[in-house]
Amino acid sequence: MIDEEFDRLVDRAWPATGRVPAGSWTLRTAGGVTKRANSVLPLGEREDLEAAVEEAERFYAGHGLPCVFSIGMGATPGLDVLLEARGYRVVDPTLIMTRSLAPAVPDGEPAGPDGEPAAGVTLATAPDRRWLEVWWSVDGRYGEGVEKAARILTGVPAVYASLDGEAVGRGVPQGGWLGVYCMATLPHARGRGHGGRLLNALLSHGREQGADRAYLVVVESNTGARSLYERLGFTVSGRYHYRVR
Repeated sequence: MIDEEFDRLVDRAWPATGRVPAGSWTLRTAGGVTKRANSVLPLGEREDLEAAVEEAERFYAGHGLPCVFSIGMGATPGLDVLLEARGYRVVDPTLIMTRSLAPAVPDGEPAGPDGEPAAGVTLATAPDRRWLEVWWSVDGRYGEGVEKAARILTGVPAVYASLDGEAVGRGVPQGGWLGVYCMATLPHARGRGHGGRLLNALLSHGREQGADRAYLVVVESNTGARSLYERLGFTVSGRYHYRVR
């Protein structure tokens, strides 16, 4: 696996609505909604690294946004050290966890076609208002940005899973990979196994669509989610973090 593979998978699964190439880097914007969609994707070599960083800083300042870099396994060599020296702080150390879909999904039930139940889970090809409300109430950190977030989510084909209007998840088919995103359960519904049922349904659906591997990203400090993913066979395959000025 090349170093950049996960950087590119995550970028494609969470597509910024604005993308400006800058050498081998991509300057991403989405109205300030989510760090990922409003950060530099810094892949490849840059001849003058400091000048490249300064260019990015001017770009984001011109958009009224903080300058944020996503530092994954394929990040430009030397960039993380330079950013630290320039006063950028580390934010949200994140794990990339993967598992094979070759064996049957543990304790799972096959997911049916779009909209049909699977272990009580419904699947759809677009998020409805309730799906967005559940996800945003758990993960929304950007004021009234849910509509901008919805444009990011629907920027690529995906399947949207929901359970009893209390828990949701998103699966993104990417060739042999299925990317799992937006796993969220309302506080009052936690501890009932909703997350496991949703994840099993998404993985089963991904396998039916031809994926043989799945990945997800989880903030390193989220020990509860990590425990669930580990029980369902996911192991750590990589890491990334953000540098925020």
